[in-house]
Amino acid sequence: MSKVLIVEDDLMIADYLEEILEDAGYEVCGIASSVADAIALGEQHDPDLGVIDLRLSNGELGTQVAAALCSRGGFGVLYATGNPGHELLKEAAGEGCIAKPYTAASVVSALRIVGERISKLPVSSAFPLGFSLLRA
Repeated sequence: MSKVLIVEDDLMIADYLEEILEDAGYEVCGIASSVADAIALGEQHDPDLGVIDLRLSNGELGTQVAAALCSRGGFGVLYATGNPGHELLKEAAGEGCIAKPYTAASVVSALRIVGERISKLPVSSAFPLGFSLLRA
């Protein structure tokens, strides 16, 4: 079972995402709403995957979390954003992006694809609506 870190400043979305991922068989190792909390949880739990909001409150960016945790290796990132064409994503560490709002099925499918990419497996799932690879 893959461990997932959720980085989302909207607690309703974070709780909904936690429920979706647990129902899909993932272990959610933590929810963070800030860069510092996310990095601390990542270092503590060593997650396999992260669903990371691109723009967090107080002007913080999810790309900061990804940069810190991806540098350790073996961490796959799925960004969630209302602006999937954002300039920040062109050079961001991570594997994919899903547009908000997303469905339960689409975010689970997108996270599965991210997991396959970091495992160097061929992508076996069809891309869900609103999903794109980074640096494909």
